[in-house]
Amino acid sequence: MRRIDKAYINGGFAELHGTEVFNLISPVNHEKIGEVVLGDESDAIKAIVAAKTAFKTFSKTSIQQRIEILEKLKRSVESKEKQLIETMILEYGGTRQFCTMSFQNMVGSFEHMIETLHQFEFERKAGNTLVQMVPVGVVGIITPWNSSNSFICNKFATAVAAGCTVVVKPSEMSALQTQLIIECFHEAGLADGIFNVVNGLGSVVGSEIVNHPDVAKISFTGSTQTGKMIAKGAVDSMKRVTLELGGKSPNIILDDADFTQAIRQAVFGAYMNSGQACIAPTRLLVPQSRLAETNQLAKEAALQVVVGDPVNENTNVGPMVSEKQYERVQHYIQLGLDEGAELLVGGKGKPEGLEDGNYVKATIFTNVRNNMRIAQEEIFGPVLSIISYQDEEDAIAIANDTQYGLAAYVTSSDEHRALKVASRIEAGRVCINGFKHDPLAPFGGFKQSGIGREFGTYGLEEYLEPKSILI
Repeated sequence: MRRIDKAYINGGFAELHGTEVFNLISPVNHEKIGEVVLGDESDAIKAIVAAKTAFKTFSKTSIQQRIEILEKLKRSVESKEKQLIETMILEYGGTRQFCTMSFQNMVGSFEHMIETLHQFEFERKAGNTLVQMVPVGVVGIITPWNSSNSFICNKFATAVAAGCTVVVKPSEMSALQTQLIIECFHEAGLADGIFNVVNGLGSVVGSEIVNHPDVAKISFTGSTQTGKMIAKGAVDSMKRVTLELGGKSPNIILDDADFTQAIRQAVFGAYMNSGQACIAPTRLLVPQSRLAETNQLAKEAALQVVVGDPVNENTNVGPMVSEKQYERVQHYIQLGLDEGAELLVGGKGKPEGLEDGNYVKATIFTNVRNNMRIAQEEIFGPVLSIISYQDEEDAIAIANDTQYGLAAYVTSSDEHRALKVASRIEAGRVCINGFKHDPLAPFGGFKQSGIGREFGTYGLEEYLEPKSILI
């Protein structure tokens, strides 16, 4: 069992003022696997002071210097591939499939930001005016538990590229993973104060970062409810914010699609990251005329989904991250039953033989109405809702009838038709004929799925302020 009892401040491991201890519990068997001492407001302030001091010099570094830092970070992360993957499986319960992909995203964060820097224009002309893109200042990075290190790497890589320094408040539930990424970055030989981390509660450390006047920007990934609280707190000091929040993504299968392939893909896609993914396509929209066929194909696919030990290569769905999250998903499954949705497969309780962990059955509801809570609220577990539509216009209307707008998916044998439909979906990212990720394209949400964008040029500009110089 590991005990983590230090913050990372000003280039070194620092003693904490905070004393509260948070237990790290295995989602697989509920055994205690570690504990982390939580920082408090004074620890957060120390980190902010260090970041502010470092910003004075780091903001003046050259593009080539920043590229060299990103290359060192990439090499250091690559050197701990096995540890990073195994620690994520142990602490989070993510499947080996997902944790391996998450590691690849960590490394890619540095690769793609280097690529972005090579072509980014920090000085531009607008009319007769010189426009300089200057770093915004100290950035507060607040990350969730569902892919913790991937988020930290992406946000920090962007900050480095912009010339910003950071203070990170990771999820306290990801302390083992965070400690490992800190060690990677420490070994990369960063200048003091560029990267600072304080484990702690959102209501304590997170609140201090959001409200402190020396923090210029917040980059947050997490729930919409928490994102709203951060936005409200940031207003007083006019902080810039990037908020990547919740989702309830529609997956439209048009009537000309290959249903045998599309429905199987839709079911496995809905269970990505064990359903604990903001971009998961958890609303499956199919023609009413093909609902019976969809139900049969979806049930067959769900019965092939392997729910089990995340260590195993063939596991598709691992445990929920915590008992609290398990209970949340169970609550929504009961809600679906109460609302009159038809349970196609899965349901309440744990799969046989997996009673010791936070395991949820791969669950599908059909004959779901879009105004049901299971169709409107983010469940964050392996629960899929099948909703039928009358025609293409109806499908688009149902897809857009949500408070969210993070991601969406369209499947059709006619790519031109799919593109026309995709263009009318109110979402920050729409994938056609499969699940795709372009790390150079902007990622973020419409409506209550967030503010701002991440990745590539669009993400980098979120960490910069345009300064006009009229000569």
